Amino acid sequence: MTDHTRRTAGSAAVAAASFLLLASAGLLAAPAAFAGVPGGTTAADRNSDFDGDGYTDLLTGVPEGTVDGKEGAGYLTVQYGAPNGIGSTTTVPKGRVQVVSQSTPGVPGASEAWDDFGQAVATGDLDGDGYDDAVIGAPGEDEGTVADAGRVTVLYGSKQGLGAGPNASVTAARPAAGARFGLAVAAARFTGDTVSDQLVAVDQRVGLTAFTWHAGVLRRVAAPHSTGHRLQPGHVTTGDYDRDGFADLVVSGYSPDDDYTKGWSAYYAGGPEGLAHRRDLHGGLGSASGDIDHDGYDDLVLGQLGAADEATGDADAPGGLIGVYYGGPDGPAGTQGPGTAPQWWSQNSPGVPGTAEPGDAWGADLSAADVDGDGYADVAVGAPGEDVGDTADAGAVWLLRGFRTGLTGDHARSFDQNTAHVPGTAEADDAWGAQVRLADTDGDGRAELLAAAPGENAGDGAVWLLPASGTGPLAEGSWSYGAAGLGAPAHAARFGAVIDE
Repeated sequence: MTDHTRRTAGSAAVAAASFLLLASAGLLAAPAAFAGVPGGTTAADRNSDFDGDGYTDLLTGVPEGTVDGKEGAGYLTVQYGAPNGIGSTTTVPKGRVQVVSQSTPGVPGASEAWDDFGQAVATGDLDGDGYDDAVIGAPGEDEGTVADAGRVTVLYGSKQGLGAGPNASVTAARPAAGARFGLAVAAARFTGDTVSDQLVAVDQRVGLTAFTWHAGVLRRVAAPHSTGHRLQPGHVTTGDYDRDGFADLVVSGYSPDDDYTKGWSAYYAGGPEGLAHRRDLHGGLGSASGDIDHDGYDDLVLGQLGAADEATGDADAPGGLIGVYYGGPDGPAGTQGPGTAPQWWSQNSPGVPGTAEPGDAWGADLSAADVDGDGYADVAVGAPGEDVGDTADAGAVWLLRGFRTGLTGDHARSFDQNTAHVPGTAEADDAWGAQVRLADTDGDGRAELLAAAPGENAGDGAVWLLPASGTGPLAEGSWSYGAAGLGAPAHAARFGAVIDE
């Protein structure tokens, strides 16, 4: 399959996605993450360094943002890392920030209502020049008269940051109405025929799992699912789960074969000939990758709706579960080996604060990175439906620690807006934790915790940063910012609905 591409000069950045918030009596739509692990093969390659200065940069997609009076046209913000981490236009010291849309000179396309530019994002070095590039999905983009066909834009990094050189725009060869191409994106080194990363994009059509793009060619990743589950994709993550030197891909979503009641994921192993389907996995509400037990193999964490069945084996987790598949020579495997159930965690697990309750959406978003510099990837768990006291759906975030024996509840912590020293107050429908990101933006070897509340301030949205320490993220010294603090339109933007993994 070929593609249509357009290359122009430009500037830019971006971020990822959409989640399902489980309510007591049904599903309440809201945003979560479709970001993949950017750059190279392992999750430790993740750095999102667009200007090559050695510091991680942060992309936030704002697909509901208004641009030039057009609602839902979408934009994104870039906060460049530095020795003191990321900042905003109002912090002291001020941080270097970009705001980018399809109205920005050099960015392909034009801002139109409900393009959803920034609905998905990934980072990788697609041209092999040593600078990370940004991949942006705009699934609401129309192609001619074909509504919501979708489009993916690539903005290349350079010493000056994003947008200093030619940019690319990718569509399907046969755009389809409602396909929403670019709903989820990833970038990593999946094959052995190049030193640069390849782009992966999915759309929402059942069974059309993924496409790879490299050097102007778009190919479908085609393979049957071993368990017969047709997948409607929504999330992607990557890592080297079998330690063979090639990145692997996990595409997550829901299946019509079980009435969309459970998350499912398809695991594709990278190799010299490209990606090949290996097996399906339980879980897929949220996804993240990292080496939790520090054995050299990346591990996979997936969110799942908390209902009792033979897959979960947990009748007491109505608020949601996360499942850990540990990497090994056969890729991500469950507790009894490949093809078996993962190690399940919930708020009812030993050491984990809180109690599982219907509608918590615990595991709606996930992130994995080392927060204390001990060499083990830790896991941040977002629960945007968590009630704080009597305040409904205020949201909260948990941090579970990595250890040599795997994920542990020892020293687990939870945070919300009523935690001492965290700015603000927990309010109904803030959805704090709708997006979580562990990112080392100051290069000290310890990741800070970012937690987003897209419902904050009547839907304007905001993001909180909890600084890193030798014991993990700290509420003391935490600060928050919204779109206005980055020089971007704020009204009803639901800022923080998408943060790059």
